[in-house]
Amino acid sequence: MKIGILVADRVRAELVARHGEYSDMFAGLLAEAGPEAEYPSYDVDLGRLPERLDDCDGYVITGSRYSVYDKLGWLDEFKAFVRGLLEERRPLLAVCFGHQLVADLLGGRVEPAARGWTLGVRRTRIEDGFPWTGAGTDSLRLIHSHQDQVLDLPEGAELVGTNDACPVSMYRVGSHVMSCQGHPEFSRDYATELYDARREIFGDELWRQARGSLDEPTDEELLARWALDFFSAGGRPR
Repeated sequence: MKIGILVADRVRAELVARHGEYSDMFAGLLAEAGPEAEYPSYDVDLGRLPERLDDCDGYVITGSRYSVYDKLGWLDEFKAFVRGLLEERRPLLAVCFGHQLVADLLGGRVEPAARGWTLGVRRTRIEDGFPWTGAGTDSLRLIHSHQDQVLDLPEGAELVGTNDACPVSMYRVGSHVMSCQGHPEFSRDYATELYDARREIFGDELWRQARGSLDEPTDEELLARWALDFFSAGGRPR
């Protein structure tokens, strides 16, 4: 199985040596959760896209500092590629920026949240589980780091998970899109250093709250197993 990682941003230069790029984080997360697979990466923010939609069995869209409504040449090209994936129902795991991008392309509403930044570990209530996995749970905890949110789901999307800070925190489209706002690829150490580097942006109170929440347990391994079930099913319900 070949899962392409569509990388939409760079890790801060001072953090790369300790934590790697986002492609390394996702490949490590998925490799630890399941069977052997290949994880080619494509720096889409640098204009490097797969040559064909079927170069991989499925794709992951990473997070990004950019917004889906930014006017950027590379983003226009990337949106066209993702539209093709959606039209052909290629299995697609969309995370944070990817979560927002897919919703936007399908007609949903993405805007900066009125509450501002959402940071730290958030418990998402599972409203309706993904059909390709037999795993049952009523909640999932992931690390968050975002200002923009999906405010309105597009037609045809089903809400999977919600939390008080981010009501549309997980959704699916048919059996070919699995989407989450939280960051399963973030380790606690990476989130800690990222929050520290952006402390002035967040403000001291929000920074302290976010840092303190990182002591809570998280469920990225469960989300990774769900993702591998998803890719193994090839976009078909179980």
